[in-house]
Amino acid sequence: MTLIKSISGIRGTIGGNVGESLTPIDVVRFTAAFVYWIMKQNQNNHDKFKIVIGRDARISGSMINQLVAGAIQGVGADVIDIGLSTTPTVEMAVIDLNADGGIIITASHNPKQWNALKLLNSDGEFISASDGTEVIAIADNNNFIFADIENIGSYSFDDTQIEKHINKIINLPLVDIRAIEKAKFKISIDCVNSTGGIVLPKLLKKLGVSLIEELYCEPNGIFSHNPEPIPENLNDISKLVVKTNSHCGFVVDPDVDRLAIICENGDMFGEEYTLVAIADYILSNNTGNTVSNLSSTKALKDITEKYDSTHYAAAVGEVNVVKTMKDVNAIIGGEGNGGVIYPELHYGRDALVGIALFLTHLAKFNKPCSVLRATYPDYFISKNKIELTPDINVNKILLSIVKKYENQPISLVDGVRIDFNNEWVHLRKSNTEPIIRIYSESDTMLKAKKLSDIIINDIKQFIK
Repeated sequence: MTLIKSISGIRGTIGGNVGESLTPIDVVRFTAAFVYWIMKQNQNNHDKFKIVIGRDARISGSMINQLVAGAIQGVGADVIDIGLSTTPTVEMAVIDLNADGGIIITASHNPKQWNALKLLNSDGEFISASDGTEVIAIADNNNFIFADIENIGSYSFDDTQIEKHINKIINLPLVDIRAIEKAKFKISIDCVNSTGGIVLPKLLKKLGVSLIEELYCEPNGIFSHNPEPIPENLNDISKLVVKTNSHCGFVVDPDVDRLAIICENGDMFGEEYTLVAIADYILSNNTGNTVSNLSSTKALKDITEKYDSTHYAAAVGEVNVVKTMKDVNAIIGGEGNGGVIYPELHYGRDALVGIALFLTHLAKFNKPCSVLRATYPDYFISKNKIELTPDINVNKILLSIVKKYENQPISLVDGVRIDFNNEWVHLRKSNTEPIIRIYSESDTMLKAKKLSDIIINDIKQFIK
């Protein structure tokens, strides 16, 4: 069994021993610590605190939801439960309801035995690394106090937030419903039997999509396939798109913050290219800065520079991308896993706004989805890792790599990224195990893999 505490929350497998997996006791302790931390940070601002909670449809969700709600009330804050929802909807609800924070009950793309608590600040954004460290310390030391009977929190349920989220999307200036209606799109969707099955059909209908082919849209938490929206898990939706002559297909993960696109011929648009295509559309209307993380495709930089704008690379992780986007006033950003962040709506990865913007782009392009994909530069990313023994000094290994390639452009923002003409390699050490993750990109997969192999051989030589 597994329990992982990180700066963004707590996640683990259901069942097992306290402190070794995601047990009810661990859920209550961590929730109480988070809420107590919020109250301590803002104790001079007001007397009563509000926390928004929402969850994906995984099997353990209802149980975890009750524990989280009870713990929040127990510490003395009011609970606003928005029920089965999406990560971006909860993020927006925190702002809409003027809450002090939020907890999203989801293990994102992890399999059904996993669940997690994702922690949001009063801006509806993931808490920072320093804040997360404080929350973990409070939880580990049980440094929180439950309220007496006169001060326990209240509970209320709000089922309006998904509708509000959708309405804000369709009212965005760059979402063109008339263009989408005119295109008479037939769209296939795969929602992996989670909350995407609730929200995607509603969104597509409001956008004016003519026909919707639904696959795995019952939100029962029984995932029909591995829920991570990567090519090897998307054979069924690929076949459905071709069989039904759909214009394209959309796939989301269980909490609907990642978007994968299938072309009309069944080919993958490419998770790295979800953000690229949407950024292309945004920049064609409004020039401005873009941001992605250091392990995302160079194609976004190419597209950004086509519009005489500037691309910035952030450390891996949504909270880091958001911080950089704010620092450089970016108009679009995200991560290469299909995560689109559109600040005009909110600062969070949002598959729903991604769908609306992509369909507008495709409608105005007025050619097949595969033709749109062919307009973007082709890059291929090879993802590898090398396992090290616990006694090896990972930092020393990375410094040796930096020394060897000191004549190349190097970024030390997050691990080590080295650029070589039209390709790059990014090395990051794991925070939880003796592993170095090695991502490389080139204009062919063979070249990308060769670049990774060179760096892996370098590491092995340094170990010797």
